[in-house]
Amino acid sequence: MNCTIRSLYLCVKDMDRAIRFYESFLEQPVTGRDDLYSVFDVNGFRLGLFAYEKAGEDHTYGSNCLPSLEVDCLDILKKKLEGLPVIFECKRIGNNWVSEFEDSEGNHIELTAPVKEGDKL
Repeated sequence: MNCTIRSLYLCVKDMDRAIRFYESFLEQPVTGRDDLYSVFDVNGFRLGLFAYEKAGEDHTYGSNCLPSLEVDCLDILKKKLEGLPVIFECKRIGNNWVSEFEDSEGNHIELTAPVKEGDKL
């Protein structure tokens, strides 16, 4: 079997607020905007935003699925976390710096960066 994961979506309560958050965080405009489902193209990976309440669906937030975004270096990681609710403080795990924050909709997102010589928290 050949399996490829090309996308994921996050449930959102307020599409406009979520789009503003991710446009700022990802430093790029939304690729496709809709009241029910909007999407960002992140280097060929589709990151969707799904307004589940408008679709009449229930949703239970949990921590068993954690999207992970990687940036180039520790300095960028620290800058992206500024002003965000940090759930898991930045820590070195193996060859990566790892942290977790909460987005504007209550989703937990992991943010990582490779460890480079001379890095200091």
